[in-house]
Amino acid sequence: MSDERQRAADGGEVQQDARVGAYDLTHWYTPIGRTVARLFTEVGRRVGAHPALALTLAIGIGVAFLMSFLVSRVYDAVTDRNGVAALDGPLLFAAKGLRDPVTDGFSAGVAVVFGPVGMPAMAVLAILILSVRRRSVTPLILIAAAGVGSLLMTIAGKDIIDRHRPPRVDAIPPFESSPSFPSGHTLNATVIAGMVGYLIWLRRHAIAARVAAIAVPVVIAIVVGLTRILLGAHWFTDVLAGWLLGAAWLALVVTAHRLYLTARRHGAPPGPEGTEVLGGRGRRAGSG
Repeated sequence: MSDERQRAADGGEVQQDARVGAYDLTHWYTPIGRTVARLFTEVGRRVGAHPALALTLAIGIGVAFLMSFLVSRVYDAVTDRNGVAALDGPLLFAAKGLRDPVTDGFSAGVAVVFGPVGMPAMAVLAILILSVRRRSVTPLILIAAAGVGSLLMTIAGKDIIDRHRPPRVDAIPPFESSPSFPSGHTLNATVIAGMVGYLIWLRRHAIAARVAAIAVPVVIAIVVGLTRILLGAHWFTDVLAGWLLGAAWLALVVTAHRLYLTARRHGAPPGPEGTEVLGGRGRRAGSG
């Protein structure tokens, strides 16, 4: 790609992603938000916005790992007859009543598509399509970091709690032997589908398309989670933890992207060798 085309792509990224309708993603409403945005912008001017984004996400992955540890400890403290886990048995029993060849086959298919092979393959495909279409490495950084963070959160929770899955007599084969908490399928689907949906949402102008970009990832997360219960692969609280942890990590990644857009809008180049395409500190996207 020529320097001129790269410059146009870099500028277009900020112009198209910084605003969604009337909402400005680079405007920070709280003192803490403004302070963090100023700090990130200064780092971006020194090392480049993409390296600053990667560094922020690396720190965020550490926060996500700690968050998973804390959630696991809280979970461990309440999983007794009077805690949240009191729902697990009744909900598994109810799920067993919904089983038939159609629902079993559908649930098994969902498990394959959003499993250890299907989910990474879809993430790589999304990275390739979005990065090529946008002529930017930003989708690569965001989706890869989202995936790594969700994977580490899953590993942390499983190793800390080491919870047994539902009895095999209540499950549908093929059986899984890894610890049950949290549901990795649910957590990873929530994060990856949510991240891809967010990136698509940024570039859609029609209301229907924006609604779909949000609704589809939500439906995917719900379907993946519920089918894990129906298959007897997880308890309800495993799935609930996957939803909550995934949503929290997704929010952190989106916040990091907003910081990146803020830095780019205020003059930080995309990388150490990048060109300052916004024409000076404080110039607004789309102005001039």
